[in-house]
Amino acid sequence: MPPDVPTDSAATERLAPQPVTDRWGKSPPPNQEVPFLESPQTRTSELLRAIRIFAEFIRGFRALHFTPPCVTVFGSARFDEQHRYYRLARAVGVGLARAGFTVMTGGGPGIMEAANRGARDAGGPSIGCNIVLPKEQQPNPYLDKFIEFDYFFVRKVMLVKYSYAFVIMPGGFGTMDEAFETATLIQTRKILDFPVVVMGREFWQPMLDFLRNTMVKEGTIDAKDLDYFLVTDSPDEAITHIRETVMKKFGVTIAKRPKRRWWLFERNSEPHHKDTKHTK
Repeated sequence: MPPDVPTDSAATERLAPQPVTDRWGKSPPPNQEVPFLESPQTRTSELLRAIRIFAEFIRGFRALHFTPPCVTVFGSARFDEQHRYYRLARAVGVGLARAGFTVMTGGGPGIMEAANRGARDAGGPSIGCNIVLPKEQQPNPYLDKFIEFDYFFVRKVMLVKYSYAFVIMPGGFGTMDEAFETATLIQTRKILDFPVVVMGREFWQPMLDFLRNTMVKEGTIDAKDLDYFLVTDSPDEAITHIRETVMKKFGVTIAKRPKRRWWLFERNSEPHHKDTKHTK
């Protein structure tokens, strides 16, 4: 069991999640991305879809604009709380919250739940950006605030836009997509070289070997591209690396927050761990 994860029954009762009464993600709405990606549609339908996409971006921007500096944790939805990677992600969530960061995930179960749960354990803010999927779409109960998106690419923008570091835990296709897209954005200088921490050395070692021994060897990436990643199994090392890089290299101040504008109907209330808020 990693450090800082409560194990006694009293602590479990104290930290029990508040029930989420909304049924978000439980009854899948019509999939907007399927017709969007199928083929050209009528001009009217394309215009209306573009408006819906724009509106979804604006809704996400408004919901997350006042969020304190985030660290996004990517990982599989399929690990239960007894799994070693779940316990590792929970310890990471604890450390990030104690360092003053907001923990952001995809809002689902597994690794996402573990990271959000760790943030809750430490009394820190916890956010989820959800999308409805055929499987694994239920929200986890450790979210202070969650936003639901119809379009996968809009959700991915939000997970990157508001984060100053990224933690890549073991996962499947979705985790690999998120990890390599983040690396591509850094490599092409579309975003700054924010810290990317890869956790679970045993799990990722075959992929790291492929990157080093095949992709670098064949010249499809440069050897220096591997320097974007810190590979570790230590939550303490991960948190120290993130905190020092974000605060020293990029000058991020945890206390610095944008001002709310009353004429934009921006409320002064902040999400608290006892009041789960849902934006849709």
